[in-house]
Amino acid sequence: MKQLFDRDTWIEIFQSIRKNRLRTFLTMIGVFIGIYIYIGLSGAANGLQNGFEREFKTIARNSMFVWAQQTSMPYSGFKTGRQIQLKLSDAETLKKQIPEIEAIAPRNVQGIFGSNPGVITRGLKSGNYSVFGDFPEFTKIATKRIYDGGRFINDEDIEQERKVCVIGERTQKELFDDEENPIGGYIEIDGVNFQVVGVHKFAGGGPFDNDSDIFIPFTTFRKLYNTGENVSWFTIAAYDDANVIEVEKDIKATLRRIHQTHPQDEKAIGSFNLGEMFNKIFGFSDGLIFLSLVVGIATILAGVIGIGNILLISVKERTKELGVRRALGATPGEVRNQIIIEALVLTLLAGIIGIILGAATLKLIDSLTGGGDFPYTNPTVPIPYVLGSLMLMIILGILIGLIPAQRAVSIRPIDALREE
Repeated sequence: MKQLFDRDTWIEIFQSIRKNRLRTFLTMIGVFIGIYIYIGLSGAANGLQNGFEREFKTIARNSMFVWAQQTSMPYSGFKTGRQIQLKLSDAETLKKQIPEIEAIAPRNVQGIFGSNPGVITRGLKSGNYSVFGDFPEFTKIATKRIYDGGRFINDEDIEQERKVCVIGERTQKELFDDEENPIGGYIEIDGVNFQVVGVHKFAGGGPFDNDSDIFIPFTTFRKLYNTGENVSWFTIAAYDDANVIEVEKDIKATLRRIHQTHPQDEKAIGSFNLGEMFNKIFGFSDGLIFLSLVVGIATILAGVIGIGNILLISVKERTKELGVRRALGATPGEVRNQIIIEALVLTLLAGIIGIILGAATLKLIDSLTGGGDFPYTNPTVPIPYVLGSLMLMIILGILIGLIPAQRAVSIRPIDALREE
């Protein structure tokens, strides 16, 4: 469109804008609010998603925790209130009977939440820390970031019941000197010497972990604390395409059959479905993005219609001017393009201002919430979404500009020149 690059065209457009500044501002405000709402809500939803992904980045999304509790219903000769005890063999049964399970890690612990803490000493230094008995399978569900030079529990540790351990950052600081390398060193766990093979960086691997945890092989744990085949709880991850709610139901139903509890006894087996929580959070944020899209488009559309109405008034006010232009040789196409470009400029200008202020608002929110415990970070809108919104405004601006443009073209030069 040659007229788009004509200097006179742009001079006329900006003269028209300056001539009616208040009207121009009120015209643009609808489009501005629409794009601002869209950027703000969709960015906030992305910030929520990013925040929870950051908080639980080390643990599988479709994961859950399952433990045994007391029965609440009599069944098969057993009375109410019987304590269920999970066994190591339960893990194999669950894996065989529920194909949606990707990984399952039996876990034991000594000293969680301050109960019967393991007594850990090294020379004259000592402390009380939680000691976990784990399998290497656990890292397939909750990734453990090990500092350079170290490692996590491996299969040989399990098979040979090795006295090795992985300690936490705080445990290292409290039991080792600042410049001392803990790898290869020894600590004493309840009177037994364990060699340190790794130091893990705390990153929130689940609701039972903290920065002072000590991990030892599951087989060594049961020998140290005489737990036999008992398991405190299972950490389980389902495949990404599995329905985590149904998997949880199948797991609890299978465990109820194994331990002979009533099929309807929901209290016999406890669980925490992290995957279900993830799905609810992401479903909420997806709904928020969709809502922002609907509200934003509706507001933008209302604003664009307002621009069309104002341009119709503008065309009527400029009847004599348009008549003079037609009399001097301006073609209907040139008049039409002039009005369409004006509509497009107003629409895009309002949209760009809305995008800039929306991004600034998100940046402010990010600075106020960043660095804390609140699960919210990097509330940005993907570039394709922004470009898509700009394209929508271009299309709507052109379409709405056609109405006043056609009105301008329909004015006959002789009638326009006669108008007082």
